[in-house]
Amino acid sequence: MLKFTIGQLKKSAYNKPFAFSGEVDVSELEKMNNDIREIKPVQVSGDCTIQGDQFIFTFKVTGEMILPCARTLVDVVYPFEIKTTEIFSSSSYYTEEETDTEIHPIDGEVLDLTPYIKENILLEVPFRVYSEEAKDLPDQKGNGWEVVSEEKTEKTIDPRFKKLESLFKDNDQEK
Repeated sequence: MLKFTIGQLKKSAYNKPFAFSGEVDVSELEKMNNDIREIKPVQVSGDCTIQGDQFIFTFKVTGEMILPCARTLVDVVYPFEIKTTEIFSSSSYYTEEETDTEIHPIDGEVLDLTPYIKENILLEVPFRVYSEEAKDLPDQKGNGWEVVSEEKTEKTIDPRFKKLESLFKDNDQEK
């Protein structure tokens, strides 16, 4: 876990950026309602600067997650690298405007980056991934269904519109 006390940050980041790095266990994401089947601890590195009563954390999160293939449901290793900036405020005068600008209030004397790391990882999960085997699969057919590639989709004409094609041919001959 990456936890920092406000006193430690004020002392360390007073004149220069405070650099930090570490490994964070985010395996809790596997239990949530998402496609992540497995995720190993992620590497986090970055720095913190202070501007007035704001603590600005700029950091990079790298790791790998295992997701299901969209076609075959086999495990697909998906490496990721996230670069992000999170701003925290220790001001007791926390306004509605700051809520809209994504400035997080600091409760107490300890700032924990773990929830924000998890949030950024969840935002990074792709809509779908494909395994190498799924990319090489031939088009498949079943009773009333068919899996087609994008190239084949562009070349085929819906049979319901086949009769309309003859209207266009007649129109071209008149010109």
